[in-house]
Amino acid sequence: MSVLAGLTAALSNGSVEIIDLTTPLSSETPILNLPQPFANTVGLSVSPVSNFDDAGPAWAWNDVTVGEHAGTHLDAPVHWITGKDGKSVDQIEPHRLVGPLVVIDKTAEAAAHADFLLEPEHFEQWQEEHGSFPENCWIIFRTGWAARGADAAAFVNADDAGPHTPGVSAAGAKWLAGNSSISGFGVETVGIDAGQAGALDPMFPVHSFLLGADKYGVTSLRNVDRLPITGATLVVAPLPIVGGTGSPSRVYALVEKGAEERS
Repeated sequence: MSVLAGLTAALSNGSVEIIDLTTPLSSETPILNLPQPFANTVGLSVSPVSNFDDAGPAWAWNDVTVGEHAGTHLDAPVHWITGKDGKSVDQIEPHRLVGPLVVIDKTAEAAAHADFLLEPEHFEQWQEEHGSFPENCWIIFRTGWAARGADAAAFVNADDAGPHTPGVSAAGAKWLAGNSSISGFGVETVGIDAGQAGALDPMFPVHSFLLGADKYGVTSLRNVDRLPITGATLVVAPLPIVGGTGSPSRVYALVEKGAEERS
């Protein structure tokens, strides 16, 4: 049996499960809001073209308006000034969007301190416990934040100082960018940077370092608690928007039955 035939059979018989990591996209889906005087993107709006009526008696379809960076979405290098001469979303090679998935679980730390930041030692400790990061891998930062997804205020978690969500320090972001095995970084929060990342040096270091190093980000992930620490494969499926700085994406994981127990 060929490798692809084996995968197809495994998906059919349930020995490989597909776990959807995507936040359902609606007009209520939380999106990133920047403070004045900066401009903000839009969320999703849907306008019917026809709905089995005089405008289209046998069909229904809609016009959709949505920001590139709404809901679960991919950040491409051209989204940030450090990557402005890099790839737009349509130019990212498909093989970079499919790869081994590794989970760094800091749920307890994020619950205790909403502004928790990953540092280089956290990545190094993970490798001491589980081995080197595999080639072309995606690191998924598990924080438990997706449990807040139905409550926009709790999800953004803002006060007079701005949003408070976990993320990565400047040193941690530089470490990720310098690791040649890593293709991307995924989070449960609304953006790939911490809520207070505007106060770091450089500002928004995950955007700055990763996108400048031809690495990618995905945000607003769900069901991360169902993933094994190692052994799964991530698939990120953005729209190939020509010149796009990002795209709402369907993100899912292929997980072998029993993988979590073996991690």
